[in-house]
Amino acid sequence: MLVFNGASILDSQVISLNNFLQEGDVLVFNDARVIKAKLSAIISRNSARLDFNLDQERDGLWQALCRPAKKVKAGDNLEIAPDFSALVIEKTDDGFIKIKFDCVENELLSKLEKYGSIPLPPYIKREEENKSDLKNYQTIYAANGTAVAAPTAGLHFNEKIFSELEKKKIQKVFVTLNVGAGTFLPVRSDFLQDHKMHSEFYSISEESAKIINDAKKNGKKIVAVGTTSLRVLESCADENGLVISQKTNTEIFIFPPYKFKIVDILMTNFHLPKSTLFMLICAFVGKEKAFEIYNHAISNGYRFYSYGDSSLLFKNDC
Repeated sequence: MLVFNGASILDSQVISLNNFLQEGDVLVFNDARVIKAKLSAIISRNSARLDFNLDQERDGLWQALCRPAKKVKAGDNLEIAPDFSALVIEKTDDGFIKIKFDCVENELLSKLEKYGSIPLPPYIKREEENKSDLKNYQTIYAANGTAVAAPTAGLHFNEKIFSELEKKKIQKVFVTLNVGAGTFLPVRSDFLQDHKMHSEFYSISEESAKIINDAKKNGKKIVAVGTTSLRVLESCADENGLVISQKTNTEIFIFPPYKFKIVDILMTNFHLPKSTLFMLICAFVGKEKAFEIYNHAISNGYRFYSYGDSSLLFKNDC
């Protein structure tokens, strides 16, 4: 784990996380559960095979990213299995389709569990399904929601680390954000303000909001475990810098300059150039420091991507 303490860069390990935190600080985790969102189907109209990854659900329709998109059109029936199919309601120009499954909502997850597979990022190549991914691509505290990508900063945690944090009386709370496939989409707009951010559903309970707000009032640090947790906290902050309990969607796009209202420290994996997530890092620690941190990581052999190493970043004005 790379640590940037606001002034210098240190090389450490996740097991030493509590050494950089104080009693009463709050770790905020995204407890979203990754569903088996990768599916394959036969298009009834032309018998072509279509692979698609579910993204987000809205009003009974699922948005999905499909390939090859040119084979499918609105009105097509997708035969996933003899007892499981979906109707294409709409197709957009960016490779997304909107589909309606032929089963009721409370049956869908069991169907996905039976016929779907883990939606690993496209840069993780698998000749065949790796059983270890069923465990490794899920946080130990995953419990809610329907994420189609893992909140990967949380993959570093195990019961031993939780035990060490508890000994130091560092608090932990949970929010839920349904991580979408848009997480992997780069910025292609010439101007950042023109980039259309993907929308994701999130929820934060009254209990979690109270713990966070009380900690801030007492001068304690709020640590977002992952950019998804950070996006929830910054999305539900009011003008007074307090977290509001709510269930809604966010399209927040954080890039320099941005004034953070809630988060003091960010724990996150290493992100790719041209990604919205690296731009968030630039806003959090400053552009020059972000490049310095990443150059250090590259020079010292830190691993990038979802199964890679972690960083602990203190906000540039902490």
